[in-house]
Amino acid sequence: MSVQVETLEKNMAKLTIELSVDKLEGALQQVYMQQRNKIQLPGFRKGKAPRTMVEKMFGPEIFFEDAANQLIRENYGEAAEESGVDIVSRPEIDIVQMEKGKPFIFTAEVAVRPEVELGKYKGVTVTKIDVSVSDEEIDKAIEEERNQNARIVTVEDRPAQNGDTVIIDFEGFVDGEAFEGGKGEGHSLELGSHSFIDTFEDQLAGKSAGEETEVHVTFPEEYHAEELAGKPAVFQVKIQEIKTKELPELDDEFAQDVSEFDTLAEYRESVQKKIAEQKEADAKRTKEEEAIKKIVDKSNMEIPDAMLATQIETMIEEFAQRISGQGLSFEQYLQFSGMTMEKLKEQVKPDALSRIQNGLVLEQIAKEENIEVTEEELDAEIEKMAASYQVTPDQIKTFMNDSERDSMKKDVAVQKAVELVMANIKERAKPKSKKEEA
Repeated sequence: MSVQVETLEKNMAKLTIELSVDKLEGALQQVYMQQRNKIQLPGFRKGKAPRTMVEKMFGPEIFFEDAANQLIRENYGEAAEESGVDIVSRPEIDIVQMEKGKPFIFTAEVAVRPEVELGKYKGVTVTKIDVSVSDEEIDKAIEEERNQNARIVTVEDRPAQNGDTVIIDFEGFVDGEAFEGGKGEGHSLELGSHSFIDTFEDQLAGKSAGEETEVHVTFPEEYHAEELAGKPAVFQVKIQEIKTKELPELDDEFAQDVSEFDTLAEYRESVQKKIAEQKEADAKRTKEEEAIKKIVDKSNMEIPDAMLATQIETMIEEFAQRISGQGLSFEQYLQFSGMTMEKLKEQVKPDALSRIQNGLVLEQIAKEENIEVTEEELDAEIEKMAASYQVTPDQIKTFMNDSERDSMKKDVAVQKAVELVMANIKERAKPKSKKEEA
């Protein structure tokens, strides 16, 4: 393998990767062996036609695409490492040469980690945050606990109302025709959650269990499915069940059920302490975010578009995984929220840019401060990870390669950079007026 690097503008680079004729031939042969059982030529039993005859019949390019994909998949990682380039995006691949008897050549255009010119990062001024706990906050927390301990009961003596959860079967129609993804059975929907489009939920209020009804809605003009965008739709809905919450009484017995305390007064005091701890943690995080943002604002760096695009895609993939854990596919989320992929990308773009800038700045601080991570600190981080996955540290270490260890070390170094910044901050009370702020 040979790898050539061409530096491009705006922190981009192009890798030209050349693989030998033998590697290309090996990949073509491997693809043929994988696919031959699907190929039948006149005069040969299925799967028995020689590769030369297959290529003569269908052209030598018949196995090119799969072979190219295989070669790129198997060799890009090694080529990227060999290039010595600090790559921070997914590659844009282009095949330059693919001919029998010649080397296989492809290019990978990638973003390169930008240089960072740091602004002031010691003595940053942040807003002082009040962490006192009010009675209203305690009451709200206790009410949430009551809701979590509520009995879910089936409603039989009244129609559905806001706050109820209805179990529904539904099928949607546009212009009298059922559309893909518009059908569901046994779906739980909380009325008032606004998780379905338009006034879908509002139209189920007042309906009773066992009742069938038509729900009329209009898809948003900028809907992700063009064939549905802006169109009126009719959903045939059957309400299978109506469920609601029955809250427990707020007394000593409730305190005993939800905590280790005997009285409501003791439980209330424990809630106050827990809120105080949470507010302290939130305040710490908020001050960190403010400090890092101020450092970013005073620093200079040029973020490549490809780096930002990769971060956006990563965040959307993370979001899709989270909602899949709630039993909703990403496609269903787009459909019922009225969101489009383009709108979602624009929505996460500011956070994606912030993540990149924060990470680059903190990594540069760690570099300039010569922050190092000891093996003991790395072991402590591995122990935390092992505890969260309920495995032993040795099991984690077994599955970690050098790249993952380096990544973890970088994460610890970044956290140490945050600690350095926060150890040197200055706090001031929030200004009461714009004049004071100036």
